[in-house]
Amino acid sequence: MSDFVLKRVVALLLPFVQMFGLYVIFHGHLSPGGSFSGGIIVGLGMIAFSLVFGLEKGSEKLTERTTTLIESFGTLWYGAMGLVGVLRGSSFLMNKGSGVPLGEPGKLYSGGLILLITLGVGLKVASTMVTLFNALMEEED
Repeated sequence: MSDFVLKRVVALLLPFVQMFGLYVIFHGHLSPGGSFSGGIIVGLGMIAFSLVFGLEKGSEKLTERTTTLIESFGTLWYGAMGLVGVLRGSSFLMNKGSGVPLGEPGKLYSGGLILLITLGVGLKVASTMVTLFNALMEEED
């Protein structure tokens, strides 16, 4: 009986946990949090799904190939955002000095490229957490 309740609670709360993780990633430059903590929240949501519903179902939802692609995309995205400054004649990851518009303070897009950079790092952290969890669980079996 407790298994049924646990599965229903996780199924109900998981979308809210994922949305909160994305909120922390996107608003990290405006409030406490950021890409690392938001990525941890998103990754732990998927880990909770795998723990409650089983490793096989978790691997069906987010395959090893998908996590590898997300990890690679997050790293490449971070590098691409860093190269924007270089391509504009400034240094790596330069925002204001390279002429990137910073936006209005206090708004979601108010840090230049910081919002886009944190998106890439958040994806990388979340997928790395899931990959490490899956590797440790497979090793245990």
